[in-house]
Amino acid sequence: MTETLTTPVRAEQPRRGNLGKTLMPLALDVAMPMACYYLLHGAFGMSEVAALAVSGVIPAVRVVAGIVRDRTLNGLAGLTLAVNVAGIALSFVTGDARMMIAKDSGLSGVISLFMMLSAFTARPVMTPGMRAFITRGNAVREAAWDRLAERSARFRRAERRFSGIWGGVLLAECVARLIGAFTLPVSTMVWLSNVMLIAAIVLGLVLAGAFASGPIMMMVNIEVKEAR
Repeated sequence: MTETLTTPVRAEQPRRGNLGKTLMPLALDVAMPMACYYLLHGAFGMSEVAALAVSGVIPAVRVVAGIVRDRTLNGLAGLTLAVNVAGIALSFVTGDARMMIAKDSGLSGVISLFMMLSAFTARPVMTPGMRAFITRGNAVREAAWDRLAERSARFRRAERRFSGIWGGVLLAECVARLIGAFTLPVSTMVWLSNVMLIAAIVLGLVLAGAFASGPIMMMVNIEVKEAR
C-alpha cells in the first residue's frame, strides 16, 4: 500500500506494468519480513524482539531505496520510514515485541485518516492512482475525465467516495490489528496481521469498485462515446 502512495503516479504505468511488478512490493513488505521472522525466531532461536526488529528492517530499506531512486522525500515516504525506525527502537527500549506489531497499526491509522480527510477536499489523495488506471494514459479518456470533474457533481462525489472508502477500510483494519497486537500471541499476529491487511485490500477493492471507481469508469466510457 505504501508503495502506491509514496511513488509518483505515471499515466502509462498500468499499461506497462505486469504481475511481477505489481506483486513485488507485496512480497517485500509482507512475505519477506514474515519469512525472516519465522526463520530467525523459529530456526535460529532469536528472541521475538530481535527477530521482529531485523524483519522490520526490510520495509525500511525499501523505502530508503525508493527515496534514493526518486531523489525526493515526500511526506508519506518519510512517515513510513520514521514509523519503522521508531518501532524498532521502541521495541528494543521496552523489550516488548508487541510494539513492533502495534507500530504498523500506527502507520496504517495515520494513512487511513489522511485518506478520509482528503475525501472532504478538492484533491482526494487516491484520485491520481484511480485516474491513471481508468484513463490508461489515453488523451481522449483524459479529456473526458477533465470534463466530468468540472461539470458533474455525481462524478466528484464518486471521486471523493473512493478515498473515503479506502480510508474507512484501512482504519477498521488498523483498529483490528491494534487489538490483536495486545491480546494475541506475537507469533500469531506476525501472520494474522498480514491476513488482515490482505483482507482489507480485497474488501477495499470490492467496495470502492462497486460504489466509486466502477461508476466513474462507466461515466468516463459514456463521455468518450458521446464525444465521438
